[in-house]
Amino acid sequence: MIQVNNLFNNANIKCIENKGHYQVIEYQSDKSVNPYTAATAYFMQQMNVKRRQLLCTLNGEAVKLQAGAMQWHTGGIQMDSNVGGVGGFVGKMIKGSVTGESAIKPIYHGAGYLMLEPTYRHLLIEDVASWGPQGVVLDDGLFLACDANLADHVVARNNASSALLGGEGLFNLCLQGQGLAVLESNFPREELLEINLENDEVRIDGNMAIAWSGSLAFSVEKSTKSLIGSGLSGEGLVNVYRGTGKILMAPVMDGTTMSTSNSAQQSSKSSSNGLLSSVATSVFS
Repeated sequence: MIQVNNLFNNANIKCIENKGHYQVIEYQSDKSVNPYTAATAYFMQQMNVKRRQLLCTLNGEAVKLQAGAMQWHTGGIQMDSNVGGVGGFVGKMIKGSVTGESAIKPIYHGAGYLMLEPTYRHLLIEDVASWGPQGVVLDDGLFLACDANLADHVVARNNASSALLGGEGLFNLCLQGQGLAVLESNFPREELLEINLENDEVRIDGNMAIAWSGSLAFSVEKSTKSLIGSGLSGEGLVNVYRGTGKILMAPVMDGTTMSTSNSAQQSSKSSSNGLLSSVATSVFS
């Protein structure tokens, strides 16, 4: 028998989301500070930059994690490396290299508590089935954990323009099936916009979609019918999502700061931006 004290009965720890066997806990203030970091910790708390962790309470279930995410576990929980032989290992290495996720996603199963490493990012628990039969496609680095029965595979762009100019990368991780997934987002849920489509389209100026239904067709197109008109409008190329499904959209592009004008300026380059994307950005800026 194992008893964990100062976790569930700690006034500084608050459970902010609870679905299935996943709990997102949040530390209301960071007590692990010294005189040199106290001021920084104070202002981080005021701006909702708080330490968060994912706790999995397992009773015979199995979860799949991003490699290196486990901090500690108790009871009869065991880990399976989920390699699957030489062929499976090579395939997972290729998949990991093109999606920005870990090549090997270990599976933990049994009964007990499984705590993941702390993070200052926001943790979102998503019902994968609610994204449609073709699953949910994730932006690079978003995956943290999911039910082990969910299938994860790589989806590729169906045209060169969407891969080279869209800023979303050529390959993305797709989760499919019945179960829950936990995403590690730079944006809190209260700032994320959920767009539901039914045989319609959405045009987004920039790679602000962090997750979208696998049923949606994605392409990059001119904001107007003519290339000159697109340039003069100041919008240039836009990401277009068509079909039936939903999109989870961030309020701004990741790594941007607001300029004095009404536009977001990129402060750091995205790893998925290519040469053509940079050229297109320069032409239409």
